[in-house]
Amino acid sequence: MKPLFGKVALVTGASRGIGKGIALSLGEAGAKVYITGRTVEEGKSASCLSGTIHQTVEEVIKLGGECVAIQCDHSIDSEVEAAFNRINAENKRLNILVNNVWGGYEHYTDGTEFWHENGFWTVPISRWDAMFHSGVRANYISSVLAVPLLMQQEDSLIITLSFFAAQRNDKGVAYGTAKAASDHMVACMAEELREHNIAAVSLYPGLVRTESVMKAAKHLDLSNSESPQFIGRAVVALASDTDIMKKSGRVLVAAKLAQEYGFTDINGEQPRPLTAQDV
Repeated sequence: MKPLFGKVALVTGASRGIGKGIALSLGEAGAKVYITGRTVEEGKSASCLSGTIHQTVEEVIKLGGECVAIQCDHSIDSEVEAAFNRINAENKRLNILVNNVWGGYEHYTDGTEFWHENGFWTVPISRWDAMFHSGVRANYISSVLAVPLLMQQEDSLIITLSFFAAQRNDKGVAYGTAKAASDHMVACMAEELREHNIAAVSLYPGLVRTESVMKAAKHLDLSNSESPQFIGRAVVALASDTDIMKKSGRVLVAAKLAQEYGFTDINGEQPRPLTAQDV
């Protein structure tokens, strides 16, 4: 029996990367997975990276799962509302929301530096705006629209992808502030959702072998890296936990969850959990 059989999940931003890995793992675990993303044609991604929402669907199906793609730009509220309306019309419920979509990574194509900013005053204001509008705000809107559907079920769950930059002061002003805001948003949501038995958590990956990371692989130490599906296995473990409310409001690290729940990466390895000091 697949642990999430009969569950309905939505993963935002799943054309590639961590979102795609989460969709694959959820589908393999038996959930009916809806995914959103902007890319519907290979080679047309704004990030110049491979992957489309339709390719993600095909790979979920190959794993024996069920997946539905919805083209959606999460910076456009009407498109997000349409996505949730479709989920409601087809299922009348939602069990799992994974807020993975994010903005502000345009540095891959706009020619500006990201990890080693030359002072926040040198960075385009558009990066701040994108991280808050297409990142924090986008996750807030999805959560707002998801809650009425999540309330139809017991032990529902909102997982928001975040990162250790929230706990550091040297990862860029826009990025660090946005991730800290995201974590605090999740904690506040958890407080209000507790009486409705809906859990909300922040999930931190480590160094994940996404398309963008592998593009720069020669410059990185991948010895303790994680596959996108590894983050998906963390999501499956959380969604399968009947005591998930005990974790609501917390920041959780995927590799620590692997140790707690007893799962490994797809290659059988057990990545070492990182801390804020490691990144």
